[in-house]
Amino acid sequence: MTRRNVLAGLGLLLMVQIASSTKLVCHITNWSQYRPTSGKFTPDKIDPFLCTHVIYSLATINSFNQIAPIEWNDADLYKSLNNLKNVNPVMKTLLSVGGTVNGLSPFIGMVSRPESRQAFIKSAISYLRSHGFDGLNLAWEFPTQNGSPDGDRERFTLLTSELQKAFQDDAKDTRLTQLLLSASVAALRPTINSSYDVAQISSSLDFLNVMTYDFHGHWEKATGHNSPLFRSSHDSGTHYHFNVDSAITYWLDNGAPAEKLLMTFPTFGRTFRLTTSNTGLGAPSNGPADAGPFTRDAGYWSFYEVCTFTSSATVEWIEEQKVPYAVQGNSWVGYDNEESFTAKVQWLRSKNLGGASVWTLDMDDFTGDFCADGSYPLVNHLRNSLGFPPKPTTTKAPTTTPDPILSFCVGRPDGLYVNVLDNTTYFQCFRGNTYLQRCQSGLVYVDECKCCTWP
Repeated sequence: MTRRNVLAGLGLLLMVQIASSTKLVCHITNWSQYRPTSGKFTPDKIDPFLCTHVIYSLATINSFNQIAPIEWNDADLYKSLNNLKNVNPVMKTLLSVGGTVNGLSPFIGMVSRPESRQAFIKSAISYLRSHGFDGLNLAWEFPTQNGSPDGDRERFTLLTSELQKAFQDDAKDTRLTQLLLSASVAALRPTINSSYDVAQISSSLDFLNVMTYDFHGHWEKATGHNSPLFRSSHDSGTHYHFNVDSAITYWLDNGAPAEKLLMTFPTFGRTFRLTTSNTGLGAPSNGPADAGPFTRDAGYWSFYEVCTFTSSATVEWIEEQKVPYAVQGNSWVGYDNEESFTAKVQWLRSKNLGGASVWTLDMDDFTGDFCADGSYPLVNHLRNSLGFPPKPTTTKAPTTTPDPILSFCVGRPDGLYVNVLDNTTYFQCFRGNTYLQRCQSGLVYVDECKCCTWP
């Protein structure tokens, strides 16, 4: 038996490329580092084999129309995130820019003139390349709700088109893989109508993360679910379309290709303070329940905080909306669990969507300390429900004479290493474990570039 056959027989996991266009795009936030104790999240807590793409939120735009960091240690966190690609080079990373600052979109001034857009685009390419990101995510969320002038809908269309062209030119000039371009976009119809030329921006973007959450919250006077799949019998008037089905369908009807649309799966719930003995959907309420001990922001709880709450609360299922809620005393929370994720994936597949987006990894039970279901229970369940291949697992070396292949990574730093016995494969070392990876057909591994290339 040849050494190559021995390697094949060891049963070490080979990284399988996902053949379909399905994506699992997971967001992380740079403010989650400030949560106390078990809630503190930094990129080193990420399972590098969990998601196909990880989006780092959030960067901003400075007065010179350039991408700029927000947190004092963003550069260090960028490095920590992108170092995970030494473990799983298939994973892609994007930097998200935008959001709102003091209620205003940082895009508004930048998009106003062609020169300022070009300054932004030039800075974006340089910034992404220098920090090792694979793309840019535009968090153009609710600009028309923040006092932006008329015409920004059209200017955003121009920005996406100009970015796409610049990314194409950069890839030709540098002979590097073209940077990805995505956007996080609103789910409610009035905002969609005023903020996006759906068909035009869809042609420029690689994918769109539709923010299918925050349909209801403590700002309302009655309980409603954060992310219901369908409308309920309580929904009427302006609330008639406050659900995932209506939001995604509207994007499709307005010209967004299904394969570019990603449904966002929230790993948090919205809370309410009940004011009567009624505890069901549509029960009278007044403001949020108490803030969670880790997220410390009244109005929502992370999934791991919900797990603690539901251990002693009454849990109910809203059949017409395919989502759960929990209540104890006068505290009410509408959240997602594995059952609701399953229902949403079934709907997602029926529409042939491009995949799922997660907001956020840092609000799932990333440590596995709260829900008694391992680390990242929601996102792992979502990954499995979407039909992704199994994640890497390791084969432990024998307790007698160590096998030189299985023990290859013992004592070595994380990273990629040449397999001198077979240049169509290479080793990935991660936390002392050994993974044998195989290049795509016709390619060989070259240690100088840490990549598979043509021989």
